[in-house]
Order: sequence, then C-alpha cells, then structure tokens
Amino acid sequence: MKIQDRYKALSPRGKRIAAITATVAVVAILAIAFANPLVAWFTMKPMGGSAAKGVVVKSGDLTFEASMNPDPPRRSDNTMIVRITDSEGKPVEADVEVEYVMPAMGAMAEMRGKADIDQKRGGVYHARFDLPMGGSWTMSVRARTNEGSAEARYTLTVGTKGLVAAGGSGGAASPLPPQQFPPGVLTELRRALGAYEQARAMLANDRLDGIATHANALAAAFTAARPSTGDEVRQCLLDGTAAARKLAAATSLDAARAAFKDVSMYLFALAASDPRLASGWHAYECSMTDGFNKWLQNEEGVSNPYMGTAMQTCGSPTAIAPVALSAHDPADGDETAYYTCSMHPSVRQEGPGQCPICGMDLTPVSQEEVSSGIIRIDEDRRQQIGIKTAFVISRPMDTAIRAVGKTAFDESRVRDVTLKLDGFVERLYVNKTGDFVRRGQALLTLYSPELYAAQQDYLLALRSQRASRASGAPDRADYLVRAARERLRLWDLSNGQINQIASTGRPIERMPIHSPYSGFVVEKKIVEGSSVRAGETLFRIAALDRVWVEADVYEKDLGAIRAGQTARVTLPYVAGRTFDGRITYVYPYLDASTRTGKVRIELPNPNLELKPEMYADVEIRAAGKIALTVPEDAVLITGPRQLVFLDLGEGRLKPQAVQVGKRSNGYYEILSGLKEGDLVIASANFLVASESRIRSAAQFWGGEE
Repeated sequence: MKIQDRYKALSPRGKRIAAITATVAVVAILAIAFANPLVAWFTMKPMGGSAAKGVVVKSGDLTFEASMNPDPPRRSDNTMIVRITDSEGKPVEADVEVEYVMPAMGAMAEMRGKADIDQKRGGVYHARFDLPMGGSWTMSVRARTNEGSAEARYTLTVGTKGLVAAGGSGGAASPLPPQQFPPGVLTELRRALGAYEQARAMLANDRLDGIATHANALAAAFTAARPSTGDEVRQCLLDGTAAARKLAAATSLDAARAAFKDVSMYLFALAASDPRLASGWHAYECSMTDGFNKWLQNEEGVSNPYMGTAMQTCGSPTAIAPVALSAHDPADGDETAYYTCSMHPSVRQEGPGQCPICGMDLTPVSQEEVSSGIIRIDEDRRQQIGIKTAFVISRPMDTAIRAVGKTAFDESRVRDVTLKLDGFVERLYVNKTGDFVRRGQALLTLYSPELYAAQQDYLLALRSQRASRASGAPDRADYLVRAARERLRLWDLSNGQINQIASTGRPIERMPIHSPYSGFVVEKKIVEGSSVRAGETLFRIAALDRVWVEADVYEKDLGAIRAGQTARVTLPYVAGRTFDGRITYVYPYLDASTRTGKVRIELPNPNLELKPEMYADVEIRAAGKIALTVPEDAVLITGPRQLVFLDLGEGRLKPQAVQVGKRSNGYYEILSGLKEGDLVIASANFLVASESRIRSAAQFWGGEE
C-alpha cells in the first residue's frame, strides 16, 4: 500500500499524531545541521566546525579574541569574528576597524584594504573581506572608545589553518604631567616648532613641494630631544618622530594633513606639559575638521593647514590644554614595528614567522629603530662580531705626505773647468770620468802660442823696468810690468806661476792647468793632443758631500708643503737606513703630464752613500691644526653621506651623519656631527651597518632626504 493511501486510512486523531511526529523530525534535522550557527547566535561566541578557536591578544586595557570563518581562510568570502572585552571581562562597544596588509616585497608593491564591519551584540564584531591574492597577510584590529584606543595584530595565511597573534598596542589615554623640560630639550623642541611652522604655512597654501625638508628637520629635533627626557615624554617624542616621518613621506595633501594632525597633537601635549615651549605662540581649532582639529601658529590671524585655501580663515582661538595620549609600555621604543628577514630585508611582516623566500625565522624591529635609527646589540653579540669603541678626541692633524723622488747633484756645487785662450793639450793627468780631484791638483799641461807670447811680453817689460831704473826716470816702465802681469793673471795663471816666470827669466812652454775645485769628474771632454779653444769646457767637477733629493708631489698635496719642513728619505740601496733632511725649495710649476710638482730636499752625504739618480721614497711631515678626530675605521661612506655609529650605552647604537675633513695617521677630522667625548664604534662597522640597514630608518642609508 502506498504512503498516501495509508495516510488517508488514518483516523483524524492519527493524522494529527503523524503531523506532529513529522514536524519534530524536521526540527531535529535542522538543529543538527545548523547547530554551530545557532550556538554562535545565542552565545555570541565564534562558531565551531570550520572556525578556529579564538586567538587572544591583550592590548592596553582591552582583550581581543579573534577567529576565522572559514578556517583555513581563502581568498574570498572570509569573515573574521572578533570579541572585545575590558579588564573585567565585560563586552566593549567600540568603533572597530579591521585592515589587511601585505608589505612590499622586491618589485611587488604593498597591498592593503579594509574589511566591512558588522557589529553584533555582546562586543562581537564580524569583519568580512576578500583578499587580492594568496600568501601571508597581517590583520590589524583597531578599537576606539571614549577612554582611548587599542590595537591587536594577527597574521593569517591563505590555505593554512589558524590565526597567529602578532601583538598589540594602545591603552587608556592620559595627558603628559606638568613639568619643566631641561634646557637642551627645550631648545630642540623650539627648533621643532620652527620646522612645524614652516610645514603648517605650506599646507595652509596647499603646497607639498619641499615639505619633506621641514618634516625631517622636525623629526631630527624630536630625536635629539628624546635621550634627556622621562619615559612618558620620550614616548610622546617617539610617536611624534614617527608622525613627522609620515609627513615627510606624504605624496598627497590629504596624507600630509593627516600626518600633520598627529604632529600637532604631540606638540600640543608637550606645550601643555611645559608652557614655556609655546610662549608667544597662538593656538587655533577648526570645528569642521575631523579628528584632532587644533594647531599652533607663531603669528595671530587664522591660517588653517587642514582646510587650505578652500577655507583658510576657518578657525577660532583656543587654549593650549593637556591632550590625552594613548598609554604605552615605557620601554623606550621597544614596541615591535614589524618583523623582517636578516637575509632579505625587503620582507616585512607585522607578526613573527618564517621568511617566505628563505624560510629563516623573522626578527623583530622596534618602533625606535624605525623612527630614529637606533639599534640594540647585546654584549654577547658585540663580542662575537668584534665591536670596539673609541672616544672623539682633539688631536693635531699632522699630515704625512708620501712621494717618490730621485737624488741629484747639488747644482750649487757643480763646476766647469774652461780656458780663456786657445791651445793644445800636451799631457793629460786626469784622464778618467769619475776620478776624484782636489783643488790645485794639476789636470793637464797646455801649450798655447798666445800664452807663450804673453809670457815673453811680461819678461820684456821686466827687462825694460830694470833698464829704466838706471836712467833718470826709474818708474817709467812700471806700468808695462803691471799690465803684462795682469794679463797673465786674467788667463788664470796663479801668482806662483807668474813669479816662477819672473825668477827664471824664461817662459813656461807647457803650462800646467790646475783644478780650481775639489770633487768628482762627472764629464771629461778632452784627450791628450786635443786642441782647445777659449771658453770650451774641458771638465765638469761635482762635489758630492751634499746632494739634493727632488721629490714629485701630487698637486692635491702641494698646498700643505712649505720650505723649512722636515722630510724623511729612504732608499732601496741602503735598506733600513733613513736620512733626515729639510725642504729648501718648492718649485713654482707643475709637470703637465703627471700633475706633480717638484720639491727639493737637501741631505748631507759625508760617506758618499747617496749617489745621483738613485730612486728615493720621501715622507714629508706637515703640521696641522688641532681638530676633533675619530679613527678612520669608524667612518662609513654611504653614497653622499658619511656615517658613524654612536654608542649610547645599554647596547644602543645610533647612526650619526657627520662631515669629515682631512685624513691623517689613521684618523679623520670631524667638521660636524660629533662633539668631544662622544663614544663611537671603531671596528666591525660593516657588520653593524648591515643590521642597521635591516632594522633602522631608511633615510640613513638612502640618498638625500
């Protein structure tokens, strides 16, 4: 029998019982099928089944419990279920925002988006979103209440089950306590206000070009003020630095104004804490601006940076009152900004995990490292990589200039032997180049008809003189004798030779020619039997008891060299010996082909060890001024910048831009950026720099700011 026929055969009471039974069965089936959604609806807890157990993150006074549906997540149709409670476990009603982010990696740009929020009862929020692609994503859950704000961060991977907690930030809001800043801090904050005013004026006129310069100056002033402050002010300055960096990086007016609001908030908080900071400044607020709507000006008259030229005069005067700032863990910047890979710094992720490229564990990077460039290296790590430190001290910047030279004859001690008359070499006594001769030593004998005739004239004048003395005019021939004798003397005959002619009464036919100097024969241009003419060089004689060293000094070093400076000379010929001399002359011209100038150094040479044309290595010591210096290895050259790492103590290292001058004896002159007594890293700087590139602010390692 068919079911329909059986049903028709039932009595009315039987039909009612059958209908009730069927209804109960349908309800039971539906209850089993939709158990998880029903439980979630009535209990306000995440569904079971495909949804993961809630992952808890505590941030400030709030507790976030989040799970995914479905779990594992997929690219589309994802729901993140978040339950927010206070410190007592009570549900929290808040303005909730959920953002998903994948950081830039290599050539791939950063991707981010926001979820659609559906608020349920009991502090439960459903965030629905689609992801542009697979991979790992950071989920940021921000909750704003009347008491403050807090944030929880999670990471998820498409196709992988479970959320991973990545930490949180935020807490109850409180103003900075009243105080008086130290003089140095007050000076830096006033400098920050000056840069802030420049940026404000640009935004009020809808200008963005060049605002990064003022924003970076503002961030630098915040950073310089931070070390001398307490924890609360230090955190305010740290946050202000981050806001200033965002202002510097802004590429649109909207982004710049959003960052400027944050900068204004932190400056208001600081000015309310110490009224001396903004003394003489004027505060305004604009009711048509969302968020923090106040700003400071150094002149009266509204000039609104938030509305720009569209409504530049929108605003009214207001008091500089305390500003409630979110509480932070007073760890001086220890809050993690993101995680990265030491091998692939382009990988940035807001939670721990493994590098998607190489699989290594990611390392945390703190907010302070990002905003100020300060990194921390513990003592064990410092010893492992061999870090050494040195103080910035003042020292003479003596310069050691090295050059190559050659020994040469002392030109002032080189002589030529010449004759003033014609003749013939009868006999040659010095007949080899290199022979040493002494002054007065006979060099050769010369027969000269002209000289012979002059001797005859001298003898004739003497006879005439003797004859005249027997006459009545005894002095008549004296002038003839004097003239003849002077003629012989001018031909370089010595008084002894002339007296010999007079005493013997005979001319000397083969006249000896003596050396007028002592030294070595470096040139000989005659042989026995040579005929010589007046003015012709017979010998060149050089004294070698003193020599010159002529050094070729590069053009860039010539400005530091003066006559009178000492120089040290070494020669391969006499290895291990040094010769100290003095610069006697700097030649007033350059060699166009080598771009060097010659410098003359005189050296004594009593033992004749130094021979002309020897190569020599020359070191010239140039005294310099007293200057601040650091070891040469402490300076890193990074494109247009020179950097050192300041040791701030407690393992903190900060990259500091410096300007260097001369280099001397392993030290650099510091023109700006450091002061005497600063402690810098003097070794292993490349290893420190590699960690800083991974962790710290990019402006320290790029080009111009």
